[in-house]
Amino acid sequence: MKTSGDRLKALLQECGLTPSDFAAQRRVTPQHVNNWFRRGIPLARLDEIADLFCVHRRWLRCGEGPKHPSSILRVDASGAEPVSTRALSKQDGRLLHVPFHEVNEGRLVALDGHCLRLPAKALKALGIAPGNAVSLAMPASNMEPWIPSNAILAIDLSQISVVDGETYALLHNGALRVNSLSRGQNGTLCLHSSDRHNYPVERYTRVQRQDQRLEILGWVFHWSHYRQRRPG
Repeated sequence: MKTSGDRLKALLQECGLTPSDFAAQRRVTPQHVNNWFRRGIPLARLDEIADLFCVHRRWLRCGEGPKHPSSILRVDASGAEPVSTRALSKQDGRLLHVPFHEVNEGRLVALDGHCLRLPAKALKALGIAPGNAVSLAMPASNMEPWIPSNAILAIDLSQISVVDGETYALLHNGALRVNSLSRGQNGTLCLHSSDRHNYPVERYTRVQRQDQRLEILGWVFHWSHYRQRRPG
C-alpha cells in the first residue's frame, strides 16, 4: 500500500463498505472517492477520515508508524470492551467511553462495565454531548450492506428530529430497530432499509405510531464491525 488512496481502499474493504456507499456517507460523488484512490486523500480530509476509521493520521497519510492508537477498541463477539464503571462516559485523553446498552422490555439498559471508545474530537465536531451518546448492537440485516448486521452502533439520544435520509435507532413495540427515515404527507413516518428487496418501505401514521409504540431513540452517527472471516 504505497499511497493514502491505497490505504483508504483497504480500510473500506476491512469495513465491508463499497466506494459508492462511502461516497454517500461522506456526501461526495463516487468520482471524488475514485480520485482519492488514485491521487491520495486530500490533506483537508485526512483528519476526518482518520477519525472515522480510528487510525493514526500519520499512518493514513504516509504509511508510517502504528495503524491504530494503542488504546483503540478491539471489538470482541459482544462488540463491547470491559472497563471500570467509573470510566464510563468519561473523557480519557482523546477517546470517550460510550456506554454499551441493550434493549430489555422496551427500555435501554446499560451493560455495566462495557463501552465503545470513540475520538472525543469527532463527537465534539458533531455537537454530541458525551452524556447523550450510547452504543448498541445492530439488531437486524435490513441495512446491509450499508450497516452490517454485526455492527456496533453509536447513537445520539438528543437527536430525534427526523432529517430525511438520515439513519435512526427506534423502538417498535418494545423491540430495537434501525432504519433510514423520511416524512410523508400528513405526518406519516416512512421507514427505509438499504436492503430494499427483502425489506420494503414501511409507512406509519401518527395513530399507528402511537398504537404500535413506535418512537425514535436517536440518530445513528457511527458504526463499526470486523469481518467474519479472512478472504480466501
